[in-house]
Amino acid sequence: MTTALKADQLLARGRRVLDTEIAAIAAVKERLKDAFVDACRVLHGCKGRVVVSGMGKSGHIGNKIAATLASTGTPAFFLHPAEAGHGDIGMITADDVLLAISNSGETGELLTILPVIKRLGVPIVVMTGKPHSTLAKAASVVLDVSVPEEACPHNLAPTASTTATLAVGDALAVAILEARGFTQEDFARSHPGGSLGRRLLLRIEDVMRTGDQLPIVHPDTSLRDGLVEMSRKGLGMTAIVDEHRRVLGIFTDGDLRRTLDRDPDLRSKRMADVMTVRPKTVTADMLAAQAVHLMETAKITQLLVVDEANVLVGALNVHDLFRAGVM
Repeated sequence: MTTALKADQLLARGRRVLDTEIAAIAAVKERLKDAFVDACRVLHGCKGRVVVSGMGKSGHIGNKIAATLASTGTPAFFLHPAEAGHGDIGMITADDVLLAISNSGETGELLTILPVIKRLGVPIVVMTGKPHSTLAKAASVVLDVSVPEEACPHNLAPTASTTATLAVGDALAVAILEARGFTQEDFARSHPGGSLGRRLLLRIEDVMRTGDQLPIVHPDTSLRDGLVEMSRKGLGMTAIVDEHRRVLGIFTDGDLRRTLDRDPDLRSKRMADVMTVRPKTVTADMLAAQAVHLMETAKITQLLVVDEANVLVGALNVHDLFRAGVM
């Protein structure tokens, strides 16, 4: 028999689930005491890698915990316990730590590999809802992640228990992260393909135009020839430099519009007459994210890149930063 999908009933059920899971996390929070400290110290002191293992839903949670540890400075990987019993246990070394997850503490696949783990002398941290289970008795540290009830109306499907386990895994990872002094730059190095990694690692020299791509004219160049240079290089601007390539000014599409508003007769104009002097500049070793901030603050879309002597070495515009993924 199908129950009608009434909006008020669906909302009530969803809120009940969230209330149950919030209560589960609150209950686990109250139990974060000496065992949590011991677990942090074991994982922090690991000279090898943290090997996370669990079956079923615990395995899915373990995969995420391993990924979080690895991305926050603690080398870690997930080992499927069933595969471990068929050769993959060779991935574990004596320098590693096993983080085993089992709500019942009686997961057969984990118990099967325990003797090998014990012979290696590998410390075992167990996250379980049954702190007196077989798995817990074999552990160096036991984290009690039991919950008052599952969010499932039959109290069967792993819901609140997996949420609580995941939350404790995050708590372990972040506590160790802070103990390591793990910085934004460290995070970026482990996420080079992500937006944070690009913002924190990418330098202006990685995205700027150089060489023949640079639009360059001199102050006595005619405005007509300056516009030709701008069109040819496609940056929406040109740099005006002296004989030593020191930057004297910049002329942009916006400057052209303003010049036309002031004086439509452009035939006699030279670049020195129309350029913007003392333009905003950056250096090649600055972060690309700093260029983004400068553009946004100054409400400009192009930047000249100079060295310590104000010599032009590059240029970039907003499209270069978009392509680099830092905007």
